[in-house]
Amino acid sequence: MRAEILGRERRRRWTDEQKLEIIGAVGVNGATLADVARRHDVTRQQIYTWRHDLKKRALLPTLAEPVFLPVGMVTAGRNAEFAYEERPTTMSMVELRLAQGRHLCFDSGIDATTLTRLIRSVEAA
Repeated sequence: MRAEILGRERRRRWTDEQKLEIIGAVGVNGATLADVARRHDVTRQQIYTWRHDLKKRALLPTLAEPVFLPVGMVTAGRNAEFAYEERPTTMSMVELRLAQGRHLCFDSGIDATTLTRLIRSVEAA
């Protein structure tokens, strides 16, 4: 049996720095993962694989713990401005969608420490 190769070999080699740069481009200026993959002529799955491998080798920067800030909306005339308040002026229900289709409903007056513990316990279940 005889085989003939037509054209150039498609396999490319990417350095860790190039992979980090490509992964870091996701979300910048609204770029989706599909946009970044198309721009660099790789598949979306390849970017997911790189992200997984780089995380495993501790080369991908980890995300900081979430920080909860009380935010209120103050309207002044025609322009709306966002302002930080010590406590919300009105209580309302907040729905938070978590991984694997889980939902949390809680009062907007819940303190950040309690909410963090609640999210961690639901995610661990």
